Amino acid sequence: MTDILIRKDGKAGRITLARPDALNALTYDMCLAIDATLIDWAADDDVKLIIIDAEGDRAFCAGGDIREIYEIGKSGDPTRAQNFWRDEYRMNARLFEFPKPIISFMQGFTMGGGVGVGCHGSHRIMARSSRMAMPECGIGLVPDVGGSLILAKAPGHLGEYIGMTGARLAPGDAIHAGFADYVIRQAEWPALKDDLTRTGDPSHIDEAAIPAIPGNLSAMQPMIDAHFGKKSFAGIVASLRAEKSQFAENALELLSRNSPLSMACTVEMIHRLAEADTLRHALELEYRFVYRALTESDLMEGIRAAVIDKDRNPQWKHALDDLPSDAIDNMLAPLGANELTF
Repeated sequence: MTDILIRKDGKAGRITLARPDALNALTYDMCLAIDATLIDWAADDDVKLIIIDAEGDRAFCAGGDIREIYEIGKSGDPTRAQNFWRDEYRMNARLFEFPKPIISFMQGFTMGGGVGVGCHGSHRIMARSSRMAMPECGIGLVPDVGGSLILAKAPGHLGEYIGMTGARLAPGDAIHAGFADYVIRQAEWPALKDDLTRTGDPSHIDEAAIPAIPGNLSAMQPMIDAHFGKKSFAGIVASLRAEKSQFAENALELLSRNSPLSMACTVEMIHRLAEADTLRHALELEYRFVYRALTESDLMEGIRAAVIDKDRNPQWKHALDDLPSDAIDNMLAPLGANELTF
């Protein structure tokens, strides 16, 4: 497959995303290839660790291929999209539970589905110019691929803020929030990869790391906690509206762009996952939303506005303050026989 390069190199298993012109967006076939490879390499004594990287400078992975999802939605049969998410989430769980070190090198943008590939391993590396985001609420989805668990474990209420606003995180913020572990100068990556393939030993990663510059979110944390720590989406919006400050004004502007249904479900998911200790719990909850997404959420309209017509003017089903009381429960209700299994 030309979209992804999979091979063994010395003592390392190598997975390279190879769609730089598409910002290395993940296709269904790429997810299946990664999953099958993980199964093989878990039992392969020649593979001491796995290196995941990507071609091009602009992005490690800008997310799942949402054009592919849109075309499935237009067909009227969501089954293939549901299968896509099911198998992608199983791959995310396999990365999280993998018994050997997984080192990801994330240059440029890592967003959405890229978080699912790059942020569940043991050694998550960014460059100074790298940026991280979970922007799903902007297209009518929810933070998924296990990202909801990272958000739920972030300090204070950063998770609610990052998930609802889609904030782009510089390395310092990404490390602080739990999405990454190291900043290493990108010029040093080739030599580090050579060392990893030769030795099969990730201990030199610590030696190559440089201090991360503290990001904006650390300074904003008291304000974020004060507003985004409310018990519900409606409470967060009301809190922001009640305060006349630049922070509140900016936050409301960010929220006004995104799907109210998606943001409300994101808050609920983060709250439910506060005590979760496995990625599978998060993936099961995410799957309930995405299973219904093409027919019951804002996803099709969000993709249309963002990447099809590109008018950046989505017509969401609800306004910030008129979300029906049962809307969240309807999207996150158990799926019975269709629940995600592993």
